Amino acid sequence: MSAADEVLDVVDREDRVVGQAPRGRVYAEGLIHRCVFVQATDAAGRIFVHRRTASKLVFPSAYDMFVGGVVAAGESYDRAALREAEEELGVTGLPQPEPLFRFLYEGPGGAWWSAVYQVRCELPVRPQESEVAWHAFLDPAEVERRVDHPGLPHDGTDGTDGTDGADGTDGADDPGAGAGGGWVWVPDGLEAYRRLRAWRGRPQ
Repeated sequence: MSAADEVLDVVDREDRVVGQAPRGRVYAEGLIHRCVFVQATDAAGRIFVHRRTASKLVFPSAYDMFVGGVVAAGESYDRAALREAEEELGVTGLPQPEPLFRFLYEGPGGAWWSAVYQVRCELPVRPQESEVAWHAFLDPAEVERRVDHPGLPHDGTDGTDGTDGADGTDGADDPGAGAGGGWVWVPDGLEAYRRLRAWRGRPQ
């Protein structure tokens, strides 16, 4: 079955299921559906960042600081979070991601309810080649810098140790990056990241 044929739950603005439809139709008609966003960090607290493959149905070749994807019809958010995280990281035995909050994303690409999670991954990652073109675990300060200044090239001052890039180079150097080293982030992941940053900074 192709990705476009995968059946998803269609939901309303209150996240209530109102029907089902193939993913291709959901995207074409802009139907609201469900997605999960899992921020994966290693034992040192570095964030897994990757560049999506050019074959992705939405946001091809863009960068993301989350792993995740759509929630299948009849699937819970929690189950989808674990399934998608293990699939994209290429691991088995990952701890159940911790749910943090949900929000309705509305922007480029459509609209979907977005459940944000976090998980620590201390397993060797082997991301799916069909999903991930490049990956690295990056220091949070480097991710922050690239979010706030996406056009800046890597200058080697962020504390990455040069061992985590998929090509064996500095973790923040993607040989497939655009001219000048600028990174284009997926808009839904960027919104989720900014909301997560605010959520973590909220008064306790």
